[in-house]
Amino acid sequence: MKSIKVIIVDDHAIFRKGLRTILSRIENIEVVAEAENGKDFISLLEDHQPDLVFIDVRMPVMNGIEATRTAMKLHPKLKIVALSMFGEEEYLHQMITAGVKGFMLKTIKRPEFELAIQRFMAGKEYFSMELLPFFTHKYIGSDKKRASENHFTTRELEILQEIAKGHSSKEIAENLFISKRTVEGHKANLISKTGSQNVLKLLIYAIQHGLVKV
Repeated sequence: MKSIKVIIVDDHAIFRKGLRTILSRIENIEVVAEAENGKDFISLLEDHQPDLVFIDVRMPVMNGIEATRTAMKLHPKLKIVALSMFGEEEYLHQMITAGVKGFMLKTIKRPEFELAIQRFMAGKEYFSMELLPFFTHKYIGSDKKRASENHFTTRELEILQEIAKGHSSKEIAENLFISKRTVEGHKANLISKTGSQNVLKLLIYAIQHGLVKV
């Protein structure tokens, strides 16, 4: 199987080293370069042609938002993932607008990393569930367009409410006494019904259409 080429962009050398170590233990992952700011990252793109980029949001010289916008103009199919700490949520909406395929907490563990990488390389998106409550509150007060609840099953509405609480598929499955696979199936149906593309946009839709209580 072809190796997945990765570039790590973060201004903290210790974090880059730690992330490289984690990634080196994942099959078919090859870290081809590192950069300490967005400007250096952009200069590395042509030589290394990565498949996947993990980029910090806040950096000197050129931050993750500007670097993502620039990189996506140069390589529209590039998969870029924002790395964030709690307290930096205000920047994440800008990163999503810039074109990232997901956002992940820097405290993420290897199993979740492996799952996220699988999703990215399959053309899907991934968002750390711990950060979703921020977006829940961000869209409170937005103009609501009441959606008919008849378009959704009772179970789908229950799962929407669980998503709004920031619960993972595993937690939702445990709370509702169903399998994780069933939860994922309902999520896929919800995303399809709402044209949301991913869980984050599904949550925004649910809030704006009054489908969840927040």
